[in-house]
Amino acid sequence: MEIQNILVIFFAAAFTENILLARFLGMCSFLAVSRQVKTAVGLGTAVVFVLAFTAVLNVYVHRLLVHFELEYLRYVAFIIVIAAFVQFVEIVIERFSPVLYYALGIFLPLITVNCAVLGVSLFMLNKGGPGGYGPLEAFAYGAGSGVGWMLAIIAMAGIREKMERSRVPRGLEGPGIALIIAGIMALAFIGLAGVLQPA
Repeated sequence: MEIQNILVIFFAAAFTENILLARFLGMCSFLAVSRQVKTAVGLGTAVVFVLAFTAVLNVYVHRLLVHFELEYLRYVAFIIVIAAFVQFVEIVIERFSPVLYYALGIFLPLITVNCAVLGVSLFMLNKGGPGGYGPLEAFAYGAGSGVGWMLAIIAMAGIREKMERSRVPRGLEGPGIALIIAGIMALAFIGLAGVLQPA
């Protein structure tokens, strides 16, 4: 039963409660980086990794803050954890895979300011029982949210690559058509609402 609940949390976070297309968090980097599939895959993979592990770390940070009655510091604490983890990931990738590091370029630091990462850490506090998700549920929620974000940005990049060879009305070129596409994609994901509801 526990594994089934974890899977429901993961798939609900990826599809029915998509952090990008149902909650509209992380739109700035979504629109900026979704011009090519290759860069979208790189940033999406990094976002999945960061979301999954910062969600778990922030569970423990939140419990520590509650223990010392410092819950009002959770925003600051979560942002510090996210920034430190992204910096750690950047250092590790640079040390062990310079090719991947240079391929990702500016996209790794961009994850720190992606509001979807902070949003996942805050949303998980209101889910599950009192005090939010535990570490395993938080990992599933973070990973699922990351996979949902990655699927959305890769789909958008694929559509935008095809649009380069299409005729678009002059008034809709650039951000205009990108926002229309994002809106249509959001309708598709919001249409899944209610299919999977985590406990």
